[in-house]
Amino acid sequence: MPKFGKKSNTSQDIPTAALPDIIFMLLFFFMVTTVLRETDIMVKQKLPKAAQLTKLERKSLVSYIYIGEPKQSSLFGKEPKIQVNDVFVEVDEIVQFVNQEKDKLNEAERDQITMSMKVDVDSKMGIVSDVQQELREANARKILYSSIQTSSNI
Repeated sequence: MPKFGKKSNTSQDIPTAALPDIIFMLLFFFMVTTVLRETDIMVKQKLPKAAQLTKLERKSLVSYIYIGEPKQSSLFGKEPKIQVNDVFVEVDEIVQFVNQEKDKLNEAERDQITMSMKVDVDSKMGIVSDVQQELREANARKILYSSIQTSSNI
């Protein structure tokens, strides 16, 4: 009787030829769909409503000032606070903030900087006018008041 041996040449290796393609597709997908948050808003924001709005042309020239009651009222109190970037500031520090924001831009764009104020509906006008006065002193003449659009039923 002939001796028949059972030889199998199967390997236990996993094919990895397509692995780099899959990794790059996943990387590209997450790079496209991920939104990076610029600032962490620490004040309550219920924006006023407006009927006519215009969009900004260049958002790179916009710096944001948030005014409203702090979300953590146990730490910061219930009085409206001014937030720029990720910190609370006082009214007299607005000029310094504007100068820092202007320094980030090149020389030709410094006069085109727009200060966007996102003010809570329940905030008093006194703090808003104080910030406006400081923006005048800092020579930031373009001020944008952010709001949400309403449907007009006129």
